[in-house]
Amino acid sequence: QLQLVESGGGLVQPGGSLRLSCAASGFTLDYSAIGWFRQAPGREREGVSCISSSGTTTNYADSVKGRFTISRDIAKNTVYLQMNSLKPDDTAVYYCAGSRTCRDYRNYLAFGSWGQGTQVTVSS
Repeated sequence: QLQLVESGGGLVQPGGSLRLSCAASGFTLDYSAIGWFRQAPGREREGVSCISSSGTTTNYADSVKGRFTISRDIAKNTVYLQMNSLKPDDTAVYYCAGSRTCRDYRNYLAFGSWGQGTQVTVSS
């Protein structure tokens, strides 16, 4: 059974950092691109970042470029999202999901095997 489990969310002040984790089971990361998405109340789910199945290609939404970094640990079968210089606009539930490629990383409909999400709140 394919499963993704997110963790690492929390409450942080503006300018702070968090690292989210996405642990995969039932498949290995070598066979799946993994995307991070977020959804704030009243807003559509948006693609934030993606890492290819080879691990050699990463993508970022303009709103997080230069602040967020996606990476993975094959041995732990886990993908990470390091979030720095956090802003109140980054407040959302963050999800990870899988797909064959990152080509449509901004489109949540291209991804499956969604995790349950982890809440990130940026507030003073």
